[in-house]
Amino acid sequence: MKKLIFLSLSAFLLTGCVSTTPTVEKKEEIATTQTQVEQDLKERAKNKQTKIKDKVETKKEIVKKETKKKMPKKHHMHMNKNMFQTVDAKDAILLQDGPNKEHCVICGMNLVKFYKTSHAATLGDHKVQYCSIHCLANHIKEGAELENPMVVDVTSLKFIPVTEAYYVVGSDVRGTMSMVSKYAFKNLDDAKAFQKKHGGEIMDFYSAWQVAKKDFKK
Repeated sequence: MKKLIFLSLSAFLLTGCVSTTPTVEKKEEIATTQTQVEQDLKERAKNKQTKIKDKVETKKEIVKKETKKKMPKKHHMHMNKNMFQTVDAKDAILLQDGPNKEHCVICGMNLVKFYKTSHAATLGDHKVQYCSIHCLANHIKEGAELENPMVVDVTSLKFIPVTEAYYVVGSDVRGTMSMVSKYAFKNLDDAKAFQKKHGGEIMDFYSAWQVAKKDFKK
């Protein structure tokens, strides 16, 4: 009898262990599956974010390229570091005073960079300097009462009275503040030599000024 009870108890315990083990394994399997699902979801989310980021970057690149295509090309005279107008700082004559003496009194452009088209005049008790005849004409248009206007002689790099200058207007050398270039020379022979090489028309200051004023016509 005792043997029978022992066998029954053993069978019960064995059956219980057998039935319990699958339950534990099943829980572990479920936990593993849940972990894999979570990892899979995270990976999918990560991949989705990466794809969205790639699309955004691609769109940015396309917009950047399209914008670059639509942007007007900068005028050659503002891009070339070795522009015809530019001289070494030691060769530039700055006639005006003050902290902004290196800049055009009208547009603010650097006078050393655009020296060969530089003009100057007396305004009241002080001198003012311009990057070009364009800005000189603009100042006069605004009502400035200027005296003793001068211009840089391209050959000597010195200022001369505008009444003594020969202007070569409309050459193939880029101008300053205007599509129509205007370069001044003290000697007519120098003006002719420049004209022969670069084209354009030789005229006096008054005629060159009239051309410059056309920039302001609407």
